[in-house]
Amino acid sequence: MSDDQTPSTPSPAPSTSRLDAGLEAEIAEALGGRSADELMSAPSRGAAPKSGGRQMRTGRVVQVHGQDVFVEFGPKSQGVCPIAHFEEPPALGESFDFVVERLDPFENMLILARPGQVTKAAFGDVEVGQLVEARCTGMNRGGLEMEFAHHKAFMPAAHVDLRHIEDISVFIGQKFACEIIELKKEKGRMVLSRRKVLERDKAEKREQLMAVLEVGQQRSATIVSVQPYGAFADLGGADGLIPISELAHERLRHAKDAVKEGDVVEVKVIRVERQGKDTKITLSRKAVMADPVATAMKDLQEGATVTGRVTNLAEFGAFIELAPGVEGLVHISEITHDRLPNPVATLRKDEVVTVKILSIDEKKKRIALSIKALKDAPARPEREDRGGGGRGGRGRDREEPMVERAADPAMQKLLSKFGGGSLKGGLGSVPGDTKAGNKIPK
Repeated sequence: MSDDQTPSTPSPAPSTSRLDAGLEAEIAEALGGRSADELMSAPSRGAAPKSGGRQMRTGRVVQVHGQDVFVEFGPKSQGVCPIAHFEEPPALGESFDFVVERLDPFENMLILARPGQVTKAAFGDVEVGQLVEARCTGMNRGGLEMEFAHHKAFMPAAHVDLRHIEDISVFIGQKFACEIIELKKEKGRMVLSRRKVLERDKAEKREQLMAVLEVGQQRSATIVSVQPYGAFADLGGADGLIPISELAHERLRHAKDAVKEGDVVEVKVIRVERQGKDTKITLSRKAVMADPVATAMKDLQEGATVTGRVTNLAEFGAFIELAPGVEGLVHISEITHDRLPNPVATLRKDEVVTVKILSIDEKKKRIALSIKALKDAPARPEREDRGGGGRGGRGRDREEPMVERAADPAMQKLLSKFGGGSLKGGLGSVPGDTKAGNKIPK
């Protein structure tokens, strides 16, 4: 957009402001090749700049009368501010910061506003950066059609809220505070931003929140964005992340299975990392929720017989759901008395089975189950007795006589060398000789 030529009538300061390149491009895209004049009314009649821009001044309250607060800046400089701009009626002598809106030439008095307060002024008295209250009268593909002081204005879709809103038609008919981000009085053209107001309000709330935020606090938060890995929640000025593992006690595939945008949830602050101006806040929803698994496990007892549904089959066994969120494992060795190559040979998913609880580990939330423990072991056929039975003589049912081994040639040679007969007493002694130390003759 190009700036208009300076009016021939002298003015203390120009009534228009040049937008930054980013906003220029944003508005141009929102208009879709059309001029703002096509979206808004023709130039207003009799609109001429009357003030030299807004300025901030500090003044002292000298009188409170009805709905007006009179302020003195010096012996010859006074102003008036609506009492509604104060949280409570100010005391005489108190000092405050004020925004000078304009000069009333008839009363020779400055018209004032408190910083951040919405002013109700005529179209010819407003300036860029001023907060005004406007009504949404319609919408187009680029944003909202607004009305202020009987003049039409425009609000780009990107300036409607802090985050993208899919259907901005919900604002039609509403009246809300906006900041003037572009103004061409000669053409009766005004561009507004609601986002600027929200950003300012959030910055103030964030500063207040961060001053008292601590790990371990429990707070209410509003879900503002849901992602596959978790959900972002607004604590009232600052956003924190609830990781998917902290959204619920049960295992989730997606964060949207637990929450949706707009939900108000209770959370616990589990981590606050301050890195310069940036602060990362991590929250937990499940930390303030009762654990249904722990509650259900307390009702189970080791040795009890229960029924459950097969939820998953793996090579090492089958998972059985005993209650919502409570699962136990039947190891492959506990499915049947016979050896199985895989649990699918016996079980199928969603099948209802009866199991026995072998053990419960509440700390690790593990439950060991058995199917075969509820079934009698099949009879085994008796094996034929073969005498040896394996290593160590296992399997012998009766003693058998020792059979003397026939002497081989080597044994015969020894027997003849040492006088025949049987060898007793071991090597190193001669049969019949009981004296110790006798040597074997060569």
